[in-house]
Amino acid sequence: MNKELKRVSTVVLVMFLALFLSSTIIQVVAVDSLQSDGRNARTLYASYSAERGAILIGGVPVAQSVPTTDEYKFQRTYPSGPLYAPVTGYFTLNQGNTGIEGALNSYLSGTSNQQFFDQVNAILTGQNPKGASVALTIDPVVQQAAWDALGDLSGAVIAINPKTGAILAMVSKPTYDPNTLAVHDSHAVISTYDALLADPSGPLFNRTIAGDLDPPGSTFKLVVTAAALESGKFTPDSQFPNPPELQLPQSNAVITNSGHDSCGGTATVSIADALRLSCNIPFAQIGLAVGNRAIVQQAEKFGFNKSVSVPMAATESVYPRGLDDPQTMLSAFGQSSVRASPLQMAMVSMGIANGGALMQPTLVDSIIAPDLTVIQKLQPTVFSQAISQQTAATMTQMMINNVSNGAGSNARIDGVDVAGKTGTAENGEGAPYSLWFTGFAPANDPQVAVAVVVQNGGGIGQDGTGNALAAPIAKKVLEAVLFR
Repeated sequence: MNKELKRVSTVVLVMFLALFLSSTIIQVVAVDSLQSDGRNARTLYASYSAERGAILIGGVPVAQSVPTTDEYKFQRTYPSGPLYAPVTGYFTLNQGNTGIEGALNSYLSGTSNQQFFDQVNAILTGQNPKGASVALTIDPVVQQAAWDALGDLSGAVIAINPKTGAILAMVSKPTYDPNTLAVHDSHAVISTYDALLADPSGPLFNRTIAGDLDPPGSTFKLVVTAAALESGKFTPDSQFPNPPELQLPQSNAVITNSGHDSCGGTATVSIADALRLSCNIPFAQIGLAVGNRAIVQQAEKFGFNKSVSVPMAATESVYPRGLDDPQTMLSAFGQSSVRASPLQMAMVSMGIANGGALMQPTLVDSIIAPDLTVIQKLQPTVFSQAISQQTAATMTQMMINNVSNGAGSNARIDGVDVAGKTGTAENGEGAPYSLWFTGFAPANDPQVAVAVVVQNGGGIGQDGTGNALAAPIAKKVLEAVLFR
């Protein structure tokens, strides 16, 4: 009899353990995937049954939930849809969430750990559940200026306060209208999403932080200059050979300056003048002298090869380790396999503008509970000490010279010292260039750092330059901040 009892007890114990294990997997391990599964109608209806918190810019909703008469109870709407699409992202029935809608979904839906007691209180008092609102750092005037300045061009613009990391503008084109993905018709949502995904212009990609990143071209010379100065082996006056063309070592490849002549017409050129005139050949030699390892270390202090969250995760910008000599030389003027987002190049300018201290960029100013208490408030934090104060001051003057008397002249603003650097990056034989500008102003007390990329050559193939197309866009954005 004891043996039979033991067998039964063993079976019951095994069944209990199996039940415990399966329920644990369902409730703990698989909860996120089950909640996000489009077939989970219960979770889907629940996500709409509560009033989702608003996304606010300047106190005005750019994403909000309005009551409906259907089974979902609330409809998500975007009053200025395309203008803020890269920021808000979208909230859909079954195609996931992006942008702030996705990154801060738990707060907006009211399900974050910090809102647990609010949920309990709502249940006990019989109140309708409601999510928190998210107030963003975006300045609507600067956002509109960036949108207008980019016009019909493909590319992106980002503007950031270098002292706090607050993102003031985030524009990406081509774009889309998130309202078309927020309708309560699953078939319509999928059809619209598939069409947007198939569009070769890539409207769903937020080009400021993600998508197919571009080579940064001559804007990367800022990183190489910083590495050279930080090494203690070079000064702005250090001289390098300045021939009209140069054959790369271990290669038959020949590099030239943009004008196919010696940059500035002298036999040698200083680092300062090579940066001011954006000389490729001298920078190739500077890069070789500094070395790949030192450039990697400097690039990573600016954020390359690192995950950055704003709070949406940005695609990592890349500066490769272990490059050989010819690849290091090409990388020194932003070619080879170097890739960067506008966010990344804005971070380079931010570090220089803020005395070497690079602040963590963010879109979030505060998260506000339904009872108007502040759940979370922006606390500026240092991302890294990118360069020394001395190097930052030296590079600021060098960048001022770039704009006042160099290759970035189209970013000049009367009465204001603008610090900046242009870039005109190659994308392969016959392919249109990527056109860049990054910088900050006023140089003596920076209020805004900016980065602009114009893709597909601005529609004119290989005839455009960063100074011709990207710098004027940056100028308008800087003016929007400075002359409000």
